[in-house]
Amino acid sequence: MAEQSSAFAIRDVNLLDGTGGPAVPSQAVIVEGKRIAWIGPVGQLAEGEQLTVIEGNGRSLLPGLINCHVHLCHDGAPDLFAQARTDSPTAASLRGFLNLQLTLRSGVTTVRDCGAANGVAIELSRAIENGLITGPRVLAAGRVITMTGGHGYFIGREADGPYAVRAATRAEIKEGAHFIKAMATGGVLTPGVTPTQTALQPDELEAVAREAHNSGRRAACHAIGNAGIKNAVRAGIDSIEHAYYLDDEALELMIDRGTYIVPTLLAGHQIISNGQAGRVPPWITEKSLASAERHRESFAAAVKSGLKIAAGTDAGTPFNPHGDLPAELKLMVEYGLRPADAVVAATRNAAENLGLLQDTGTIEVGKRADLLLVDGDPVADISCLSRVSYVVSNGTAIES
Repeated sequence: MAEQSSAFAIRDVNLLDGTGGPAVPSQAVIVEGKRIAWIGPVGQLAEGEQLTVIEGNGRSLLPGLINCHVHLCHDGAPDLFAQARTDSPTAASLRGFLNLQLTLRSGVTTVRDCGAANGVAIELSRAIENGLITGPRVLAAGRVITMTGGHGYFIGREADGPYAVRAATRAEIKEGAHFIKAMATGGVLTPGVTPTQTALQPDELEAVAREAHNSGRRAACHAIGNAGIKNAVRAGIDSIEHAYYLDDEALELMIDRGTYIVPTLLAGHQIISNGQAGRVPPWITEKSLASAERHRESFAAAVKSGLKIAAGTDAGTPFNPHGDLPAELKLMVEYGLRPADAVVAATRNAAENLGLLQDTGTIEVGKRADLLLVDGDPVADISCLSRVSYVVSNGTAIES
């Protein structure tokens, strides 16, 4: 992949700015350093001696995509639990590096890592920030906060009671976590755990949210069952991951409080598709099948209600590799979200969910130069997001 940095322009593009408005044809964007310096009609583009031009040829330019839920240290192996228990920190770091390259080439310029053992994802984030390796921006939770024996304990800090949970949250903040991830319910990929069971209790979740917010960080909760979802929302958690079992009360609570959901439709879809072919351990497939229809219904209800939706794939789970965010968006559209809103879910909404909207997520002068040039119109055909021509990450243009 060829790279272009310094000052350059992308000309003759249909501009989708990430806000949900219609594409504006025949536009141009100038990037200077790491920022967007100018946006306007292609006829007004001032060409200078130091300005390299990338020809858009009528393709679509949109903000770099944001994946709000990934696990960088895992690569889609059939059993994430087994991989996490077997991998050394070195092996996990190598997987993470390779997954970062796949992610960036796919047009994703920011990811939120929702749990990794041994602080590996935090270190990968630092390596990118310091220029040691290339990759998208990474916001990392570090270890998840979970009850003793709870979902994700193998990549988590186990804690029971509000005081222990508060200490565990503070410990992750000390380690450099950019946000806090806690487990409000059980999950699919932990043996011996039921996805709908209530895990961390309301007072424990309140401790997570309070400590995260006190430190200027956001808090996310893995929450599948209805009771756990409502516990997390009432506790002040900022985003609910998965949200398989939503009822009207949960939807009203989330709308009232401005809570986001990150539905991760692709994760269950891939488990079921491959599990039925015998490629996933039966105990994982059985748990996914039990809630698949309810997950689809809950997502459709969320769309109808106007709930805030941000995109995330749960990349790293069985047969769910990194770089497949367009497949998640395609499922969102299939289950009822308008294509234009799916684009917003992976750009503006995702940035707001991560607390980064002031810096990325829309194409505006002064914002970080995270851009994606694709062949086609994603509002007409969401799958065209997989036809990447250029990715601009923090001001560096990479030709696909």
